[in-house]
Amino acid sequence: MAIAKAERLMNLALCLLGTRRPLTKRELRGSIEAYLEGTSGSTTAGDEAFNRMFERDKDDLRELGLVIETVEGLDGEVGYLARRDSNRLPPITLDAEEAAALGLAAKVWQQARLAGAASGALQKLRAAGMPVAEDPYDTQPQSALQPHIPVHEAAFEPLMLACRDRRPVVFDYRKSNAARPEQRQVEPWTLECWRGHWYLAGWDRGRSAERVFRLSRITGRVRLRSGAYTAEVPDHSTVRETVESWAGETATGTARIRVRAGHGYPLRARALTTRTGDDGWDELEIPYGHGLDAWLVEFGPEVVVLAPDELRADVVDRLRAVAKG
Repeated sequence: MAIAKAERLMNLALCLLGTRRPLTKRELRGSIEAYLEGTSGSTTAGDEAFNRMFERDKDDLRELGLVIETVEGLDGEVGYLARRDSNRLPPITLDAEEAAALGLAAKVWQQARLAGAASGALQKLRAAGMPVAEDPYDTQPQSALQPHIPVHEAAFEPLMLACRDRRPVVFDYRKSNAARPEQRQVEPWTLECWRGHWYLAGWDRGRSAERVFRLSRITGRVRLRSGAYTAEVPDHSTVRETVESWAGETATGTARIRVRAGHGYPLRARALTTRTGDDGWDELEIPYGHGLDAWLVEFGPEVVVLAPDELRADVVDRLRAVAKG
């Protein structure tokens, strides 16, 4: 069905771009085989089916960027056309830095679907004469360091599409300190990668507040819903700050922890002070903000919280919830 619709849209676009005068609905219906096949039946029912299909197709083409003009003829009948000069992109020019950035960005995505789209975009730019290299900074056949964004969660792709299309979603979400997942109805805003983990920022309809969800804690299938958003989507920079705050980037104080020797290197990299112990444990002072308890739990028995007391209690609660399964 998706292929049939894509072919129908392509044929409609070609008709509108190829005509020198506006074409009426009747003329377009007779020129595109898919309309003839998909609107058979009684005259009234067939006309209604064609009108619905044509209006959807016209809206889809406009959403894709095609400029379609509506012209009323002398006889009062409405015609449609897409002028070539109105649908011609301006020349694309890239300097060396911009071309290098595109080449590097195309190598970031390791997911098959996005990698194919990135590769296709680069091929089109090269065909247009753009100086885009596969890896403009790599002089070796195989680079030792490769940029990538890890995407292991099954929820990533449907949420990415939902953010792009502004579609509400429903999914089951298990908090780190909860024994069972809960259903969430969310208006997704954007996806952000932080410390190797993906987070979704959006409006939680059940709680009537903005929330951040870690994709690895989404269980089951993400289900897309229809309907408009009920809350305003904030500026992207604000969303980024929200993700960093919920994920623990924004520190409001400091915490003292003990880390087993030879472990916890990400924590050591963030340490404000480090005191080496003689018992195989080191004492670190690290920034303390929202989400630090969830991060410390990931290190399991290699980390012990000394202070503050509320952080220690939160970590213990999370560990108990994990132990209960």
